[in-house]
Amino acid sequence: MEGEERRLAASLTARYSEWVLEELDELRGSFLLTDPAMPGHPIVYASRGLAALTGYPRRELLGRNARLFQGAATDRAAVSGVREAVRAQRAHQVAILNYRRDGSPHWVLLHLAPVFHAADGRVLHFLAVQVPIAPASSPRRHPGRPPAFAACREEARGEEELPCASHVGEVFVDIDKRGMETRRRLEAEEPRIASGCDKEMALSTANSIFSTLNRYSKLTGLVVCERRCDSVGIPALSSSLNLSLGRIKQSFVLTDRHLPDMPIVYASDAFLSLTGYSREEILGCNCRFLNGPGTSAEVLEEINRHICREEACTVHLLNYRKDGSTFRDLLHVSPIRNSSGKVAFHVWVHLDESAKHDFSGLTPEVWQLGAVGAVRVAVRSLSASGSLLRPSQ
Repeated sequence: MEGEERRLAASLTARYSEWVLEELDELRGSFLLTDPAMPGHPIVYASRGLAALTGYPRRELLGRNARLFQGAATDRAAVSGVREAVRAQRAHQVAILNYRRDGSPHWVLLHLAPVFHAADGRVLHFLAVQVPIAPASSPRRHPGRPPAFAACREEARGEEELPCASHVGEVFVDIDKRGMETRRRLEAEEPRIASGCDKEMALSTANSIFSTLNRYSKLTGLVVCERRCDSVGIPALSSSLNLSLGRIKQSFVLTDRHLPDMPIVYASDAFLSLTGYSREEILGCNCRFLNGPGTSAEVLEEINRHICREEACTVHLLNYRKDGSTFRDLLHVSPIRNSSGKVAFHVWVHLDESAKHDFSGLTPEVWQLGAVGAVRVAVRSLSASGSLLRPSQ
């Protein structure tokens, strides 16, 4: 058995160094990594949070296929969507009914993402993050129901206390509690919808994991990334919008939060000059490619919270250029709404605080707000005429 565990662990340590397992153990959240190149596509890593959420000891998960979480009431269409995403090697999010080790059902938002070899685009692993979905409050349908049974999120946080494990399929043996447990099962099986913050939590957890894998993969020379860095599948902006955005001289990118992993859909020339990347290298990538070992995780969490709330924020962040050099980034992130008032993009305005700039008498913050205003005018005016995307899209 120990030999099998070493073989599974080597799937990670051979690619990301010997220390990656310790680093992953420090991350919060419920997640696993699978290796599609190994027979049976087994789980090769399971987090403490996943053990707490599902009741499975981590050693019991290793080497098994992730389908062990499925059960009698799991939606077959949701399972088919996950399988199709694996075959297509693309990110995927879905609300799905899973089962714990003791047989009890629970709803999770499953965030699936492939881990690519940055050089040749091969898929090395799949990451699966599970975020518990709390039951919706519906007092009219369940009069008098105690509000305490929304403890899925508490399970995710209670990483130190694993639920009592029993074999899948065993019934509840306490006859006095059987009626309540049956009701809880039925409540858990009612379809649930993940909130925007559930989705942001899944992305934030995935971001932390990819940052760790990327950092340790550099030690072995087998650099990984969260997506093939090309623009395949990314909607092309219209020539009118590209022309309008091209007149804005500040360093900025546009991202689309409605697409998986919130990819970059536009990058200004000034941003390319600041970071050293070509446009082809970053379109379709998440902004985290600028992050590195010295980037503050707390500041990244702050950005995610504001994005979730559709609010603007300004932060100071240490980011990295393509050549590995760092720069102190004054970063302003703001939602950009279309003519109907819905958020179409987020604009990320970057400013190297150590470089000399001519702000024409303005403060750096006001200078950045000028870029936000120009982007907002371009998007709103063109969205009113339906000209944000190319007609073929």
